[in-house]
Amino acid sequence: MSKVPSETKMVYEQHVFVCQNVRPDDHPRGCCSGRGSVELLSYMTRQARKLGIKDARINPSGCLERCEMGPAMVIYPEGAWYTFKTQADIDEILQSHLIDGKPVERLLLKNTDKLPKDREARLAQAGLSAAE
Repeated sequence: MSKVPSETKMVYEQHVFVCQNVRPDDHPRGCCSGRGSVELLSYMTRQARKLGIKDARINPSGCLERCEMGPAMVIYPEGAWYTFKTQADIDEILQSHLIDGKPVERLLLKNTDKLPKDREARLAQAGLSAAE
């Protein structure tokens, strides 16, 4: 890993990448855009502006390889991976993670999550459901 000179200031404190990958409708892995990520990214960008979030950059990305869990996003520098399905999920990520600095546990993806059932099993062990 290269070292950045200490006098170099980060332009943004956080960088959000939202998958916009497109696959055919019948693809076994599905795709984030087919699950609403394009519309939700647009909503997220508008809401971030309304909330006055200026130290985070929100960008579309190509495939993030979490298709089965999508739509998916990753927030750096934390490396926090999220799945999201609704505008309410986006609102919660913006407020809790980007503004308050607290991850949204119920939406976080773990490195071990490969399929929706992996995440559902982990949530059930914690006494939660994906809808909470």
